Amino acid sequence: MHQVRERVGRRAHPRSRGGVTQGVTVVGGGLAGSEAAWQLASRGIQVSLHEMRPIATTPAHKTDGLAELVCSNTFKSTELTNAHGLLKAEMRLLGSLILEAADGARIPAGSALAVDRDAFSRGVTECISAERRITVVRGEVTAIASPAIIATGPLTSDKLAEAIRARLGVGALAFYDAIAPIVARDSIDDSIVFRGSRYGKETMEAAHEDGAYLNCPLSREQYDAFLDALISADQYHGHEFDEVPYFEGCMPVEVMAQRGRDTLRFGPLKPVGLRDPRTGRDAYAVVQLRQEDRAGRMWNLVGFQTRLRIPEQLRVVRMIPGLEQAEFLRYGSIHRNSYLNSPACLSAHLSARDDPTILFAGQITGVEGYTESSATGLLAGINLARILSGDEPVVPPPTTMLGALYRYMNEADPKHFQPMNANFGLLDDLSEKIRDKKRKREVFAERALADMRSWVGANAILGPALARAT
Repeated sequence: MHQVRERVGRRAHPRSRGGVTQGVTVVGGGLAGSEAAWQLASRGIQVSLHEMRPIATTPAHKTDGLAELVCSNTFKSTELTNAHGLLKAEMRLLGSLILEAADGARIPAGSALAVDRDAFSRGVTECISAERRITVVRGEVTAIASPAIIATGPLTSDKLAEAIRARLGVGALAFYDAIAPIVARDSIDDSIVFRGSRYGKETMEAAHEDGAYLNCPLSREQYDAFLDALISADQYHGHEFDEVPYFEGCMPVEVMAQRGRDTLRFGPLKPVGLRDPRTGRDAYAVVQLRQEDRAGRMWNLVGFQTRLRIPEQLRVVRMIPGLEQAEFLRYGSIHRNSYLNSPACLSAHLSARDDPTILFAGQITGVEGYTESSATGLLAGINLARILSGDEPVVPPPTTMLGALYRYMNEADPKHFQPMNANFGLLDDLSEKIRDKKRKREVFAERALADMRSWVGANAILGPALARAT
């Protein structure tokens, strides 16, 4: 295993309460790995940060810099009424290196946190290189040894992926990501949709005595118009590493539509066994939605994995009866991805179930997006430092965006688990009913930040010196 070590500069940081200096391995120099390494070092722990570039490369990366952004240059919104903005505000309370570097490389983009990607990567690399407790090691890691944080992202090397599967179980790691859109329950028109399972068959997970699914009935005219829009819609074509072969089990809905006018009617839109109780008849086609969360606030469009561009997803899906005002909590996508079935193989703080000191962070855990990846790296660093100091790992309450993401990755149905981004549908509902959407999100944010501040204080997350610095 060819590796190149980079010695670092010196910067003084406080030790953790236990004065821990035990060495930790962090694998992956992306957003999550860089954040995790920084959090550990800030708590007095020696870190070896392993990044395989430039010794080994990927189809997506162009440089050997830490925290290179390979897709968009934006971390999305900073507004508290946006789920990504709320997550950023929570991360700032925890002292995020990634957000500090993003602020330093920020370019004009309205309320979005967009960055000069070269300046951003350079800023993170300089901060990591100046930290005396971090040694950057160049070269591929092919084995897992504790204590460690694995943050290798969606392009985890084949050898390390094999080591992860051997460590966590054969079914722990997926290599192909076919994601269907998720919409908010309160944006679905109940005057059109009806509950029910095909032929009345129920499942253990049925969320309602009348059926486990929500069904959107289409007439022949509605189906034909929907099909025409779907076939002609503009598709996304991304990086070379994002061009993946299609498998029959996760065929894009628009590709199925191109195979023939009735392909969808004999596939995911099959109407048989779903008689509309209001008409007493089977519809010409039916779009089914499956409950995604325990509270029933998030619903997945069954069989609607897609490569349509986001504006096209909005336009086409809102042609479905009952979804005319649908609020998207997650957009559909299909891309090459390596991610863990976290609810099946990881603990609540995203560690191996039999070893709390082997943690995972970033996209490999099943989160989507720059901010989400960075946030899991941040909490992984905090928790591994706590464990090595003799404290228990902690997760923020599910009223916070970070805590709600962790709950999803721990409690989602392993049979249907797919990567998730930050969204308000993950949060515990409010005790009061608020009809105004903006005001409701303001209250969500107020509660989340108050609960995060209380959680930080109750668990001494920052420690006196780090708290003063933050």
